[in-house]
Amino acid sequence: MPVIDVQRIKLHIQELNPQGEETIILIHGMFSNLAVYYFNIAPMLAGNFRVILYDMRGHGMSEKVKDGYDLASMTDDLYALMEELNVDKTHLVGYSYGGLVALKMVIRYPEKINKLAVIEGPDPNEQETLAIIDTYSREFLIHYVNNFADTTKMQMGKRQLERNHRMYEFLFNETTIRSDMESEKDFFQQKPLSQITHETLLIYGEQSNCVPSGETLASKIADANLVLVPGDHNVPIQQPEIIGSELLLFFNKDLDLDIYDSNLLVVN
Repeated sequence: MPVIDVQRIKLHIQELNPQGEETIILIHGMFSNLAVYYFNIAPMLAGNFRVILYDMRGHGMSEKVKDGYDLASMTDDLYALMEELNVDKTHLVGYSYGGLVALKMVIRYPEKINKLAVIEGPDPNEQETLAIIDTYSREFLIHYVNNFADTTKMQMGKRQLERNHRMYEFLFNETTIRSDMESEKDFFQQKPLSQITHETLLIYGEQSNCVPSGETLASKIADANLVLVPGDHNVPIQQPEIIGSELLLFFNKDLDLDIYDSNLLVVN
C-alpha cells in the first residue's frame, strides 16, 4: 500500500504507467475512495498517460483526520502531493465533490493544470447536494463489493464493506466534513469560476439531479463542453467504459489517436 506524507497527513496513492510523458490525476468524491477509478477508468487512461490516484484525507486507506475537508485544504493536499511526486503540471479529473476540488485547484494554481475534466460536480448551494452524495456513496460501497469480490474472496469483501461503512460513519459523525462542505455553498457564485480559461470537459448523467449544475458550469467557463451520458450521479460506476473513452478522447485530441467515436449528447 503506497503511502506518502502530505501536509503532515498520510495519503494512500496508486500510480499506473509511471513513465508516461503526461500525467493525469484522478480525484474521487466524498465518502468513496480511489476504487471508483482504479478497476476500469484508470487502466484505460494508463495506456497513454501516467495516472495517479489517491484517497483524499479521511477516506479509503488514507489517514483519518477530523477537519480540513473544505476546498482550500483539499487543494493544499493536492498541491503538496504533486510536489512530493515531482509532478510539475497535470491533467485533472474530479468526480462529484472531487470535481469541486479540481475546479478550486484550477482557480488557485492555474499554472499547474493542463486540461480539466469534471464529472458530476454538484452545486454546493443546492439543498440536495449532501443527500445526493450520501445516497450514491452508499451505492458505490455496495457495488464495490458485489463486483470486485469473487466467491473465494467474498468474506474479505464484506470486511472491506464494513471498514468502508466505518469510514463513512466516522466522516459523518466525528469530523467537520458536513460543515466544511456547507461552507462552500457560494462556490458556484464566486467570480473566479468565470475566469477559468482551461479547456474543460463536463460529464453528467442524463438522469442526474446534477445536470443543472453542469449547465451552470458550462455557462461560466468559456472553453467548456458539457456531455451527457446514460446514467445518474453514479456514472463512473454505471458507465466506466464510456467515461474512460470520453476522457481519452478529450485528453488525446492533439495526439491524433482514433480511439473512440463518441455519439453522446454534447450540449455545448
